[in-house]
Amino acid sequence: MISVNASASSTSANVILNGNNFKDWKENVLIILGCMDLDLALWIDRPTITNEGTLDEKRDLEKWDRLNHMCLMIIKRGIPETFRGDISEVTNVKEFIEEIEKHFAKNDKAETSTLLASLTSIKYKGK
Repeated sequence: MISVNASASSTSANVILNGNNFKDWKENVLIILGCMDLDLALWIDRPTITNEGTLDEKRDLEKWDRLNHMCLMIIKRGIPETFRGDISEVTNVKEFIEEIEKHFAKNDKAETSTLLASLTSIKYKGK
């Protein structure tokens, strides 16, 4: 049975992703999931078993599926609907985080380009 650390769980309520805090948000989410011992699905791929899978293999698959689902619920709770978009359909927590990271990497590059463009067009006014 999974025990949930109350302080880690209450901290997760304060970690809400906005347009400017992706790196901090990701670090906090990984710490929270690690403290709660739910991060297995982030570090190993989903186990595959055959029809003749052993009881241990089936147990490992069930554990991975449960932890993956719990991670997704915790992560989605801290992401506003506007950022989720089509990513909501992803069912693997590792892929979900990668998709969000891609989205914010694109936004970060666009923001950097905008800032550089405005800096090159600014004229010194003597102040």
